[in-house]
Amino acid sequence: MLEARDITFSVGSRELLSGVSATFDAGKLHLIIGPNGAGKSTLIKQLARLTRPQEGAVLYEGTDVGQVSEVVLARKRAVLSQAIEVAFPLAVREVVMMGRYPHFGGSPGPTDHKLVDELMEFVDVTQFAPRNYQTLSGGERQRVNFARVLAQVWPTEHQTSDFPHCRYLFLDEPLTFLDIHHQIDFMKKVRDFAAASDAVTIGVVHDLNLAARFADRLYMLKDGRIIAAGEPHEVLTAELIREVFAVEPQFLKTDAGVHLIFG
Repeated sequence: MLEARDITFSVGSRELLSGVSATFDAGKLHLIIGPNGAGKSTLIKQLARLTRPQEGAVLYEGTDVGQVSEVVLARKRAVLSQAIEVAFPLAVREVVMMGRYPHFGGSPGPTDHKLVDELMEFVDVTQFAPRNYQTLSGGERQRVNFARVLAQVWPTEHQTSDFPHCRYLFLDEPLTFLDIHHQIDFMKKVRDFAAASDAVTIGVVHDLNLAARFADRLYMLKDGRIIAAGEPHEVLTAELIREVFAVEPQFLKTDAGVHLIFG
């Protein structure tokens, strides 16, 4: 479980997060939504300890994550951002192997090689293995990096950590460079990962239809505050969508579920 307690974070005189509190349980997919400038990416960075709150605390399984060493954290927490640049001409398989770096000393072992191969197949990037990462498209790079972060927090028989239980995966607008097919495929794979009883999975997405389809819980942000949290049908109401996004929604019911159309 991850808990945010009264997080406040400012840059200069601008308060980006104001007293944010929330609980994120294992075994569920938690998605954060809101307009540009609402504080979504700032909140993800706070939860993942990429930045530190000026007030409040983030707790992983009751432990203040601010007190946890970088080495321990790297074995249990992975972050996928919008764009990942690699300065050197590494092969794609080497980029995926970077996710295993926290788990071995001098060089990867058989378990690391096996896991990297399995995850590249899982994300459907095996065909890119020998290619220079820098020659890939934005969407192809994002899929490679998805394999990399999964390799970082994927359970293995020999994996150890000072944390007793959970793994933490954070996704900051991960769908930006993906086409529709790969967006849906990506979210299905994220949901499969998130269903594990020891996985805490939190992401930021812009597409409200994808949020409604895949999230177990939604957190709607506006002006640095969570103004609604709950199951998708509780958060994605006409009133809240008008208030937060300033658009008029229509709800279309089909055999596949409810879809939002914006006027």
